[in-house]
Amino acid sequence: QRRLWFLNRLEGTEAATYNMPVVLRLTGSLDGVALEAALQDIVGRHESLRTVFPENSAGEPYQHILHRDDARLLLPTRQMSECEVEDAVADFTNRGFDLSVEVPMRACLLTLGEASYVLVVVLHHIAGDGWSMVPLARDVAAAYEARVAGRNPGWEPLEVQYADYALWQRELLGEESDPDSVLSSQLAYWTRELTGLPEQLELPTDRPRPAVASYRGDSVPVEIDAELHARIVALAGESGASVFMVVQAAFAALLSRLGAGTDVPIGSPIAGRSDEALDDLVGFFVNTLVLRTDLSGDPTFRELIERVRETDLAAYANQDVSFEHLVEVLNPARSMSRHPLFQVMLVLQNNTPAALRLPGLTLTGESAPSTVAKFDLSLALREQYDSDGGPAGLIGLLEFASDLFDASTARKLAERFARLLAALATHPGRAIADAELLAVGERRDLLSGWQGVGSDVVVAPLPVLFER
Repeated sequence: QRRLWFLNRLEGTEAATYNMPVVLRLTGSLDGVALEAALQDIVGRHESLRTVFPENSAGEPYQHILHRDDARLLLPTRQMSECEVEDAVADFTNRGFDLSVEVPMRACLLTLGEASYVLVVVLHHIAGDGWSMVPLARDVAAAYEARVAGRNPGWEPLEVQYADYALWQRELLGEESDPDSVLSSQLAYWTRELTGLPEQLELPTDRPRPAVASYRGDSVPVEIDAELHARIVALAGESGASVFMVVQAAFAALLSRLGAGTDVPIGSPIAGRSDEALDDLVGFFVNTLVLRTDLSGDPTFRELIERVRETDLAAYANQDVSFEHLVEVLNPARSMSRHPLFQVMLVLQNNTPAALRLPGLTLTGESAPSTVAKFDLSLALREQYDSDGGPAGLIGLLEFASDLFDASTARKLAERFARLLAALATHPGRAIADAELLAVGERRDLLSGWQGVGSDVVVAPLPVLFER
């Protein structure tokens, strides 16, 4: 939370970099008064949704939890035509928060007709994470059903609130000055693990890195079919690894093959909910780990998965140090042009997706237009399962920084990731350097036109682009 507060002050209150939008199309009989009351109910239930972050006299932020009567979450309604919806949603979701005075959630309802609506909810990351969407959806549904029936929600009080967690975490970690504390021990691990980390991951970009990142971005779809998903699951089982570890190994191999070298740091979130009592809370628990991938010595894919497994398990055992504190301690060379310690993120979601059900309504989730990118590249995938619980594919997005990449380049990167992952998972005993990366047409173009990843210029050494 301290880091997101700092970024909110640094980027300005108009920046939407850490907004988490939810856009739902509602069809049927909607009770707007009950829906507004339900949203107010969850603000009252979860203290994180009614916490603001002012500064004390020393300029330090602190959590100020508003009384539920002082934290009003209104649901403004706007009548509009279908052709106006996209712009209206973009305007609403791309507006920032002033966290010093504004509660970190807002909502609006777009009315398109007698039984057609679009509900837009924006949560700031300082108050929630991906896991939070499940309890959020569940509590909104329960509250709406109660309000439609003319009663208050009958839920049990939460065991703990986010402020309780924050105090508990500080007590658990202890003081950095105490050599026997958890914090001291974990900092020692990360200091050893990240010594000599590359300052910047070198990738073939369409444009030079600007002096100051704009955080403008876009995304392209990524899709892995059910057959390949099944091979990945089987390979993970054979290797004593997780699906995430297999995907990480393939993603690191792609980056290495594109010119990033053999020392590839990748950022990845970890849920941070180490106690069951936290599962029902809306709050920001997720931490970011730096997973350093060693591709030296021309390993096979199986060997790389084993390296990734060892590194990741050690990282998970030392996950409690917040990323922002790690940056303070390691003090890498700072630059306004790039993210510290890593510039590429990998996310794999395999938890149950949030499902909001409201009586009398059919709900359809829609993608909120995103124009921001926190990192150079961010690959986010979700595992899908069939009715029998079997692998049904991976779907997701490759988000890219518009400062560096064109959409056409990002599409090629996404295609190459899927192609390389298929080749590695099919023949895991082969050296990574021998796996197919380019399509036949691309290899022909390279031979005749000397094209790079996304431009007409060779932007990586020839052994990186050509198959051995």
